[in-house]
Amino acid sequence: MENKLYIGNLSYAMRDDSLQQKLSEFGHVTSAKVMMDRDTGRSKGFGFVEMGSAEEAQAAIRGLHGQTVDGRALVVNLAKPREERSGGFGGGGGGYRGDRRSY
Repeated sequence: MENKLYIGNLSYAMRDDSLQQKLSEFGHVTSAKVMMDRDTGRSKGFGFVEMGSAEEAQAAIRGLHGQTVDGRALVVNLAKPREERSGGFGGGGGGYRGDRRSY
């Protein structure tokens, strides 16, 4: 996990291939993925990149964190493991909200 990076504050025009190209300046990029909104098809403004080694990941952090790309200051750090989500359909509320009449 020491070679997987979180890249935040990306331009909404950034795509997987352009992210990979940008990070390849710092070493071998195993994978690059810009997260997309499944409904709109628009970038969510962040992504994940897996570098070939921990040293290359650290070089990318030093070289890109805070740098302006497409008018936006990038946030680059080690990706944290995904947290487990609890089961179910997301919390609370339940209940009918179709109109504002009181019952």
